[in-house]
Amino acid sequence: MTYFGIGVSTAVTAVPGTLELAGQADRGGLDLITVSDHPYHADRLDAYAELGVLLGRTERISGLVSVTNLPTRPAAMLARTITSLSALTGGRIVLGMGVGGLWDDIARLGFTKLTPGQAVRAFEEGIRLVKLLGGGGGPVTFDGEFHQVTDLVPAEEEMPPVWTGSVGPKSLAVTGRVADGWMPGHAADWLSERYRTSRPLIDKAAVDAGREPGDIATVYNFPGRITAEPLARTRADDGRWIGGSPAQWIEELTGAVLEHGAAGFVLFGPGGSTPDATAVARWAEEIVPAVREAVG
Repeated sequence: MTYFGIGVSTAVTAVPGTLELAGQADRGGLDLITVSDHPYHADRLDAYAELGVLLGRTERISGLVSVTNLPTRPAAMLARTITSLSALTGGRIVLGMGVGGLWDDIARLGFTKLTPGQAVRAFEEGIRLVKLLGGGGGPVTFDGEFHQVTDLVPAEEEMPPVWTGSVGPKSLAVTGRVADGWMPGHAADWLSERYRTSRPLIDKAAVDAGREPGDIATVYNFPGRITAEPLARTRADDGRWIGGSPAQWIEELTGAVLEHGAAGFVLFGPGGSTPDATAVARWAEEIVPAVREAVG
């Protein structure tokens, strides 16, 4: 499956527009709606509260927190949140997980600062634990360095795919060992230096763990303008995608799937902004159907 989605704002002031965009994306047949997770900002919505409302107001589209700030959400409780949303929505959820980065902000919420090495170890433990807490089975006891549960019965709902936002080499290796997908940081795409140097680390770790690298999807946050007329250049001097007409987007994304193995795209506006209703309409009605047809 190739995923097509949009990223929406978590700003409190943007709530009316966010609700409208979610409905538009759902009616337009898109696969994903994504929100970020920065619970230390008072002017931002809690990611899972927002996602629960958006999923409750839609019928087909799935939700993703891209990515869950794991240091602020204990893994066992995160697992309960995800399986609950899965039960409530008929499985319309993907689990995004991150190491955590803004440690001064995380500490202001009352959580302990971790060193980079500790954060990566906690990240891997967290993914392993949440995967144990879905799909039924016997009680789970997990005695990790950072996460512990005792005789905890898993939810009957299957745990959805786990996608990460890994950036550093050790975190990328975790993705290769235990995750199901990767969303490259800083909106890097398949032609970027970040992808060129990072994806091999995921693949090597997957092979070393006895996994197939191809089973780990790469899904891209992909900002850009959708213009009525073609642009003379669709990429900037530094190689970043600028955008273009629907036909130019279709050509670019089709090539990304067929030539580079891209598994999905989440549309953002220029600079990572929330796309407006016109852009979402062109994305859902013109670009996505054509790419889906082209890639089969």
